Amino acid sequence: MGDITIELMRENISGIRAKIKEAAERSGREPKDVTLIGVSKFQPLESLYMALDCGITILGENRVQEREQKAASWAGKPAEWHMIGHLQRNKSRKALELFDCVQSVDSFELASALDKITAEKAGKDDSGLNTEPFIIMIEVNTSGEESKNGVSPDGCIVLAEKIINECPNLKVDGLMTIGPLAAVSETRRSFALLRSLALDIRAKLGVGLRHLSMGMSGDFEAAIEEGSTMVRIGTGIFGARR
Repeated sequence: MGDITIELMRENISGIRAKIKEAAERSGREPKDVTLIGVSKFQPLESLYMALDCGITILGENRVQEREQKAASWAGKPAEWHMIGHLQRNKSRKALELFDCVQSVDSFELASALDKITAEKAGKDDSGLNTEPFIIMIEVNTSGEESKNGVSPDGCIVLAEKIINECPNLKVDGLMTIGPLAAVSETRRSFALLRSLALDIRAKLGVGLRHLSMGMSGDFEAAIEEGSTMVRIGTGIFGARR
């Protein structure tokens, strides 16, 4: 069993949703426009089941291998799964089998691999159920930290345009970033930059990006105030990771 009770998790999630509501209202937005993702890496299945019972509908994983292990013994409610960690090209096929969205596309090579495999799957499905494009987001390193993955801000629009024009089996649904471990002003600048990039892409490429995935347990309120539509919360929901 996990180390957290369902009562405590329900209290955690209620507190987070209250803060989401307050941050959204401070920025003149509707709370319903911000989606809460439960970051489930290193968490036992029992804790994930509890999260779904508490109203979480999207779970985020950082590693294909861990998601695969959880899928093998999953006995909980259906959930939407997002890949939020760095994805290696050689794990593209497995990622497409296990996830509904890859938020961490940071190169054309990775996008091209996902596009090709998605096309192959569609071609093999006589029912036509796999003809919808696969949902991705482009990860941007808005902090400039060498330790973080993501395309550079200067290369973001170029990458988006190339994927949109040359990967017809993918749908670029948004941008994702990880804020720096720095002063609040630096974190806000990182989030504001992602919002600015999304506006540029919408204006120059005519693409209606739906999502800005930014903000985690320590900075999600600032992220929402800067335009986030998806916040990725792990410890705030589940408690400290094992």
